[in-house]
Amino acid sequence: MQLGKRWAFGESAPSTLPEVVLVAIEAVESDAPDAAVDRSSWRWTLTWLEGKPVLELDDGTVIRYDAEADSATITQRIPASTSDFAESDDDDW
Repeated sequence: MQLGKRWAFGESAPSTLPEVVLVAIEAVESDAPDAAVDRSSWRWTLTWLEGKPVLELDDGTVIRYDAEADSATITQRIPASTSDFAESDDDDW
């Protein structure tokens, strides 16, 4: 059994992670930062699923490791546009 871990955004990730996962973390953290977003409270959460690391950032970004391909996949949450769900006074449907 492998224990998970949490660490702050921008701090060093566990060195036991595969190199490609470390590169993926660096890519996420170095992505053009939005100055309006306060990342000081964000944390990474590392869990192990069937012996493979799965990392989730507090903003919903997930990194999954594929051991067969020795690759990491980054999935970023894209906020839905609130205008798509804006209420309307029209009840003509």
